[in-house]
Amino acid sequence: MDARSIIAALRHNEDISDADLRWFAEGLADGGVSDAQAGAFAMAVCLNGLDAAGRRALTLAMRDSGDVLTWDLPGPVIDKHSTGGVGDCVSLLLAPALAECGAYVPMISGRGLGHTGGTLDKMESISGVTTQVSEARLARIVGEVGCAIVGASGQIAPADKRLYAVRDVTATVESLDLITASILSKKLAAGLQALVLDVKVGTGAFMKTANEAKDLARSLVDTANAAGCKCSALITDMNQPLAASLGNALEVDAVLRALTGQDAGPLIDVTIALGGQVLLDGGLADSLEAGEKQIRAVLSDGRAAERFGKMIYAVGGPLGFVQDWRRFLPEASVIREVTARDTGHVTAIDGESLGLAVVHLGGGRLVESDVVDPAVGLSDVVRLGEKVQKGQPLAVIHAAREDAAQVTEQAVRAAITLGDVPAAPLPLVHERIT
Repeated sequence: MDARSIIAALRHNEDISDADLRWFAEGLADGGVSDAQAGAFAMAVCLNGLDAAGRRALTLAMRDSGDVLTWDLPGPVIDKHSTGGVGDCVSLLLAPALAECGAYVPMISGRGLGHTGGTLDKMESISGVTTQVSEARLARIVGEVGCAIVGASGQIAPADKRLYAVRDVTATVESLDLITASILSKKLAAGLQALVLDVKVGTGAFMKTANEAKDLARSLVDTANAAGCKCSALITDMNQPLAASLGNALEVDAVLRALTGQDAGPLIDVTIALGGQVLLDGGLADSLEAGEKQIRAVLSDGRAAERFGKMIYAVGGPLGFVQDWRRFLPEASVIREVTARDTGHVTAIDGESLGLAVVHLGGGRLVESDVVDPAVGLSDVVRLGEKVQKGQPLAVIHAAREDAAQVTEQAVRAAITLGDVPAAPLPLVHERIT
C-alpha cells in the first residue's frame, strides 16, 4: 500500500478497503503520510465521501492509531460532544453538572475549527489553565474531581490530531465522514460507556439544513453504537448564537454567569436537555425527565459551579476562580458598540459570518500556526425576534485594535437583518436520534 494509490482511488470514487484506511490512519499517526497527502486525502473524502462501512472503518482505524483508555470507577464514564456552533459553551457547563450527578467525565475536546470556537481555547483563556495533560494525570483528575476538559494526549487518536489540523486549513471541515471519524475516534478512545451528541443545524453550524444534520446525527449514533458505546444525539438549533457572547474569554464569562445564577436562557436549556439524555443512557436516571431534573437541580443550587471551580484548579487554574472569575480572564483593549441604524425586529442572524468575524479579530485561526487572542470577540449579541430601537446595540465588539474593530463592525451589520415582522420562534431541540 502507499498513500498515492489510496488517494487516487478515493479521487476516482473507487472502493477503499478497511485495510487501506487502517494503513492510512497508521501513516497519519507515525508520520508515514505527509501533510500534503493528508490534505489530499481529506479533500478526496470531502468531495466523494465514504459509504457507511468505510466510515466505520476509518473511525475505528483512527481510534486504534493510539491508546484506548480503560477505567475502574464507581460510576459510569460518560461524555458529550458538539459538532460545533457559535456561542456554544455547553461543555463547560455540562461536564461539572454530570460529575455532580455521579458520572465520570473525561471530556477530550478540540480547538477552534473553521468559524466555530474550540472548548480547549476557551479553557485556556483562564489564567494558568493547561489542557495538555498525560493520561495518568487525566485519570487522577477524573477519579478525584469527577470531570476534566482536556486535549487528546499524543497517544489518544494521533491520526485524528494530524487530520484535524489539516481539515481546519484546507476547507474540508464540513465532510460528514471526516466529522464522524474525528469526533468518535477520540470519544471511543476515551473508553466511554455512554455519549450524547449535540448536532447543530442552522446558519452558525456546519450543517445548514435539517436533512444534513439528521444524516450526520444518524452516522454518529450508528457508528458509536456499532463500536459498543451507547449513543444518542440531539439536533439543536444554531440559527443564532447559543450564548450572547462569542470569543474564548467572553464565553467563559457567559458560562460563569449561568453557573452562578446570573443568567439563564437557551444555554441552560440545551445543557439540561443534553444532560438528561446522557444520564438516562448512562444508567443514572430512570427517565429523560428525571435526568433533566437532576441537571437542573445541580445547576441552580451552585453544586455544578463548585465542581467547575475544582476542575479548573486541577488543570492549573486559580483557586477560588468561581468567586472572582473576571479577575482571571483577559480583557480587550478596544470595546465598542455596534448600534442599529433603524428600528426593527431581528429577522435573521448569519451565525457563520459572526463566527468568522471573531476569527478575523484573532479569536480563532486562519492558519494552523496562528496564536489565538483569548480576549477578543463579540458580546451582547441580539436574538432573533427581538425588537431593536434605532441607536440600540446589536452587539459589542471586543478587539485588540481600533482598525480591527471597524472592520468587524461592518461584518456584524451585514450578519444581522432587521425587518418589520419578528421572526417566528425556533425550537431549541429539533429532534432526538436514539
